[in-house]
Amino acid sequence: MTDKKRAMKDPPIIAALFLHFPSIMLKLGFEFLKFKREAKKGGKIFRKELIEHGIDPKTASELSYIYLQSSNLQEYLP
Repeated sequence: MTDKKRAMKDPPIIAALFLHFPSIMLKLGFEFLKFKREAKKGGKIFRKELIEHGIDPKTASELSYIYLQSSNLQEYLP
């Protein structure tokens, strides 16, 4: 296939990608928010369990913060 014929086929593919991009980003955004909500809920449960097992609240808060940092996706991005 020549480059000219390939160039003629590429615009519909690119147009299709641009048409689907907003819905993909919306789905990713919702999944990210759901992930953060679940992580926050898990952090609260983790802190509560630490306190129930005899760790002082200040240390439990610090450990919960460290626990929640592992769910921070920005830490993994360059």
